[in-house]
Amino acid sequence: MLQQQFPAIAPWNPPSQRVKCKSSHLPALRSYFRGQKLQFGHERFRMNGPKTSGTFVCSSQRPGQDHTTRKRVVHSQNVDLPPRLPKNKKKPYPIPLKKIQQSARADKRLAEKGVEKLLEPPKNGLLVPDLVPVAYELLEAWKILIKGLAQLLHSVPVHACSECSAIHVGQSGHDIQDCHGPNSGRRRGFHSWVKGSINDVLIPIESYHLYDPFGRRITHETRFNYDRIPAIVELCIQAGVDLPEYPSRRRTQPIRIIGKKVIDRGGFVDEPEPCSSSDSAPLLITELDTYRAHERFTPPIESEVPRIAKETVEAYEKVKWGVRTLMRKYTVKACGYCPEVHVGPWGHNVKLCGEFKHQWRDGKHGWQDAIVDEVFPPNYVWHVRDPKGGGPPLRSALKRYYGKAPAVIELCMQAGACVPGHYKPMMRLDIVVPDSEEAQLAA
Repeated sequence: MLQQQFPAIAPWNPPSQRVKCKSSHLPALRSYFRGQKLQFGHERFRMNGPKTSGTFVCSSQRPGQDHTTRKRVVHSQNVDLPPRLPKNKKKPYPIPLKKIQQSARADKRLAEKGVEKLLEPPKNGLLVPDLVPVAYELLEAWKILIKGLAQLLHSVPVHACSECSAIHVGQSGHDIQDCHGPNSGRRRGFHSWVKGSINDVLIPIESYHLYDPFGRRITHETRFNYDRIPAIVELCIQAGVDLPEYPSRRRTQPIRIIGKKVIDRGGFVDEPEPCSSSDSAPLLITELDTYRAHERFTPPIESEVPRIAKETVEAYEKVKWGVRTLMRKYTVKACGYCPEVHVGPWGHNVKLCGEFKHQWRDGKHGWQDAIVDEVFPPNYVWHVRDPKGGGPPLRSALKRYYGKAPAVIELCMQAGACVPGHYKPMMRLDIVVPDSEEAQLAA
């Protein structure tokens, strides 16, 4: 069959045999020798007559790689603990500064020519239809996470330092001397432990709610006219979730931008009054906030604690996945000096930054693109190997042998849930913690 279509083709026998073919046959040859290595060449040669020129093809029977197999995800044995960023420097940019400058120069060149900037949803004010179900799933997982943590706090004790932001999940506080709060020198770095709450485990990151994110900016004088809600809830609202208490403007026509100037935003629209006629509306808003969540839920039955812990871990992972998915499209800004977060295309002008060199900026925030850990902080805590064994507390001398885990994961693990695999390397479960005397002899 092949010789009828290509009479000048013969099977290649290594090492030096070549086959002559016409250029019109090359596409067919590629499909015929699929899975084999082809080499083409053009030469002049003599075959019992005058010199002629032609194209040659060589094929080899080397086995090709199978690209259908997936790579096996292998987690490393141990992972270093997350570094603590210094407070006397600005946070690193999530996007390299060179790329930010290149993008700004390209926008400036288009603006000088009077060319509009091409924007895709949601950068042009329109919703992304594929992300609306993701926003609703994220909001439901956020409710389950708050409810689960509020119930587990009745069973698993959590301790918080009254002088710094450190917390510890366990029957008693640890003895690691890493407190940097006021008067820590008098206490030689030991923490002053008190009873913790849900806000110590799940750090509340709030943001201003905007009816129109592309409308007027929030100024320092008008900051009290806007509600402060959890940043995750505001992200879900801007992604398509409709809450009667917090209305949002849904555009049907995209905005138009030249450079950094918005030339058409559809006009300024006054924010409507929130709809509070329904009796279930206040209850719905309460479920989305961690305020006094510990008092809203009764202690669970002891047999139900492992199930609640498992559901809480699943909700935690789903919230993290949802925030990461939405932040790939929707813009979230974070201050490079303090924990302030703003959901929207640009930051607000409220002068409440009190961190490094805030006097030089007149209290204004240094806005930059946010990362997932700034919107949904993991809040790492020391991992306790045997929380119910009654062993000695964690000590500073053995600190390098201990691992860490997010506070939610550590709380659910002590309540009976299984730890996801990607958290185990940081928890250092395979390291044997020696005695204090053995640690002095270790290299």
